[in-house]
Amino acid sequence: MVQKSIICVIRFYQKFISPITPPTCRFYPTCSHYGLEAVSRFGPIKGSWLTMKRILKCHPFHPGGIDPVPEKENNDDTQKD
Repeated sequence: MVQKSIICVIRFYQKFISPITPPTCRFYPTCSHYGLEAVSRFGPIKGSWLTMKRILKCHPFHPGGIDPVPEKENNDDTQKD
């Protein structure tokens, strides 16, 4: 429920707010796309935390660049060699 609400807020931003503002994100994927992927992959708490950290890095003094959402760690101990 919370996860869907966060995703709806991000999609609202992408559809209605982002088109009327100049492009300012210094990263690929954009911060809003990063947020969608982070919340979808990690859930509302960790995904929101990762998104906020990313947004705080998006300023003129940071070089930006490619910054993908981290992979989700697989803590499955059944695959030990």
